[in-house]
Amino acid sequence: MVFWRKKKVENQEGSQLDKSADKSLENNGNKPNGPTPSDDADAEQVSWYRRALAKTNEWLRTDIRDLWKSEGQLVDDQFLSDLYATLVRTDMGGMTASKIRDSISNTYRSRKIEFADVLSVVREQVKESLKSKNASLRTADQGPTVILVVGVNGSGKTTSIAKLANRLTQQGNRVLLGAGDTFRAAAVEQLKIWSERIGCDIVLGEHGSDPGSVVYKTVQRAVAESYDVCILDTAGRLQTQSNLMQQLEKMKRIIQKQIEGAPHEVLLVLDATAGQNAISQAKGFSEAAGCTGIVLAKMDGTAKGGVIVPIAEQFGLPVKFIGIGEKLDDISEFDPDGFAEALF
Repeated sequence: MVFWRKKKVENQEGSQLDKSADKSLENNGNKPNGPTPSDDADAEQVSWYRRALAKTNEWLRTDIRDLWKSEGQLVDDQFLSDLYATLVRTDMGGMTASKIRDSISNTYRSRKIEFADVLSVVREQVKESLKSKNASLRTADQGPTVILVVGVNGSGKTTSIAKLANRLTQQGNRVLLGAGDTFRAAAVEQLKIWSERIGCDIVLGEHGSDPGSVVYKTVQRAVAESYDVCILDTAGRLQTQSNLMQQLEKMKRIIQKQIEGAPHEVLLVLDATAGQNAISQAKGFSEAAGCTGIVLAKMDGTAKGGVIVPIAEQFGLPVKFIGIGEKLDDISEFDPDGFAEALF
C-alpha cells in the first residue's frame, strides 16, 4: 500500500513540491538558496488554515482587541472575566478558556498587558491542548484499509467522503466507495457523481435497500479485487436515534467477519457551524459507534472554529482532517501548530 507516500503520477496536484525537492538534490549536493520545499509547504499549510479560520480569526481579534482602552490593558478581575467570556463565545470550551485566563492572571496580574501578548498566550495554550490530538489515518497491515464514515444529515458527510477519496486516489491508492446511505437517493446519486469525477469505483444499492448488504458487497469486492482503500458511507442519523445506532454496530460486525481488525477507522464528520451541538454529536457517536477520529467540515462557514478544542479534549478523539468549501481539494490533514497560528 502507498499511503502518505510520494504520488505515483507526477502531474497530479501537489507534485510540484516533490519535483522541487528532487531538483534541489540534483544541484551537486549544494544547499538550495531561498525557501526550501518544506518551508513552502509549511507556508501553504498556514495559508490554507487562515482561509479556513478567517471568520473565527476576525471574531477573536475584534472581540479581544475591544478589551483594550489604551496601549496597555491592566490585568484585573474585570479584564480576566471579559477575556474568558470572549474565548467561550468561540465555543472553545470552558476548560481551555480557564487555562488561558489563569495563565495570564499568574503572569500579568496587576500589570499591563499588550494585545500581542494575549494572542501569544492563547496560541500556545491551544497548541498545548491539541498537540497530542492529531494523527494520520490508520492503515491495514495487509489487504484493504476499511474506513467507515458516520455523521448526521447535513454535516457534510458525503462531500467529505468524496474529498478523502480524491486525496487518497491522488496519492496512488486504488479506492472503492460503498454508497451505504440507501435511505437517501440523493446521497447515493451524489456519491456516484463524485466517484466519476475522481475516477474511483463505487458499489451502489437500491434506494431503501438494506445498507448492510451494500457494506457486505463493497468489502467483499475490495478484498477480491485487491483495492487499497474501502470507504463506506452510512445513513445520516442523530446521536439520539438508538435503532440507527444499532445498525452501525451491525455494519461493523459485517465488516469484521470479512476482514479481521476492520474497520480500521470510524470517522465522525462534524459540521463546525453546529457549535455546541457538535460536542453533543461527538459524545453520542463516540459512545455508540466507537469513533476513532473526526473530520471537521465547513470550517470556513463559522466564527466558532474553537469548537475543535473541547471536542479533542473531552473525548480524546484525534482530529484527522479539516474541510472547507465544496471543491475536492478543500481538505487538509489536521496540524495543531498550523491551526493555532491561523486561529490567532
